[in-house]
Amino acid sequence: MSEIILTVEGVDPVELFGENNAKLNLLRKAFPDVTITSRGNSLKIAGEKKFTQSAKAKFEQMVRYLREHNELPAQMVADLLGGSNPFEVRIPVNGGSNNTILFGRDGRPIKAKTRNQKLLVDACDSSDIVFAVGPAGTGKTYTAVAIAVRALKNKLVKKIVLTRPAVEAGENLGFLPGDLKEKVDPYLRPLYDALDDMLPMDKLQFFMDNRIIEIAPLAFMRGRTLDNAYIILDEAQNASPLQLKMFLTRLGPNAKCIITGDLSQIDLPGHQKSGLRQSMTILEGVQGISVINLTAEDVVRHRLVKEIIKAYDKIEAEDRARKERIRQEKEAETKAKQDVPATDPTTL
Repeated sequence: MSEIILTVEGVDPVELFGENNAKLNLLRKAFPDVTITSRGNSLKIAGEKKFTQSAKAKFEQMVRYLREHNELPAQMVADLLGGSNPFEVRIPVNGGSNNTILFGRDGRPIKAKTRNQKLLVDACDSSDIVFAVGPAGTGKTYTAVAIAVRALKNKLVKKIVLTRPAVEAGENLGFLPGDLKEKVDPYLRPLYDALDDMLPMDKLQFFMDNRIIEIAPLAFMRGRTLDNAYIILDEAQNASPLQLKMFLTRLGPNAKCIITGDLSQIDLPGHQKSGLRQSMTILEGVQGISVINLTAEDVVRHRLVKEIIKAYDKIEAEDRARKERIRQEKEAETKAKQDVPATDPTTL
C-alpha cells in the first residue's frame, strides 16, 4: 500500500481541480484502483504503488500545463489522461517561457500552442510571405489573424486585409438573400470569429467602419495594391493558379502576407486545379518566402480530430499507392506490347 501527498503552490485550485472537482473526477475515473482526495491545495493518492505513481505523474503534468499556459481546459485533461503528451508539441520552443502572441479582448493570452505554430510566428517575423499549410484544427487561421492583429496594435502596419475564396464546401447554397456583404459573410465567418476573440467589440467595429480591418472575397483583390498592410489569404487551396498569382502580386513595398490552406480539403468544382501547391513549388527557395507545414500533431481542437485526420490520411495514402500501382502496371503492359516484334506477312 502506498500513499502520496502532494501540495501545489502558485496555481488556482479551482482551475486545477475544476468546478465541483470536474477535472479531478476525470483523474479519479482514469485511476479507479486508487483513492484520490483533495483538501485546499493538497492532494492525497492512496493505493498500490504502481497505480499511485502513475496517477502522480499525470497529476504533475496537469499542474505543469496549468503553470505554463495559465489555463487547464477539461479537454486537455481528458487528452492527457487518454495518453496524449501535450508537452511533445506544446512546450516552449528554443527554451523560451512565453509564447504569447497578444492578449485577447478579455485579457486572456493568445499563445502559440504547438511547436509549428511557434515556427509560424517566428517565420512571420523574418519573412514577408509565409505559407502555412496543414490539416483542419491546427490553428492556421487563428494564429495568422493573431499575428496580424499584433502587428496592427504595434503600429507595424496601418491595416489588415483578410480574404478567402468564396467557394462552397461541396454544397449548393443557391441564392443568398441580402446585400453583397450579407451574401459573402457566411464564407468569411471564421475570420470574424477570430477577430471577435482578439479585439473589443467597439474597437473592432471602429476598425471595420474605417477600413482599417477589411474582410473581402478573393475576387475583390484584383487591381489593388496593398501597402503598409498585413494580408491573410485563408483557405488558399480553393484558389486557382491564376487567383494565387493575382493575389501574390497585390503586395506593396511594406506589406506582409500569410497564406493558409489545407491541401486535403480542396472544394474547387470539377477537375479545376488548386493554385496553392503550384505556387509553393514555383516559389520554393525564394528569399523572403517561408513555408510552415503543420501536421495532425498540431491539432488543438477535440482530441478526436487528430485521430480523424490520421484515419483519412491513411486511406488517402492507400488510395495513392493503389493508383500508382495501376499506373505502373499499365506502363509495363504498354511496354510489353511495344517490345513484341511485328509479324512479317511474307512468311505466312
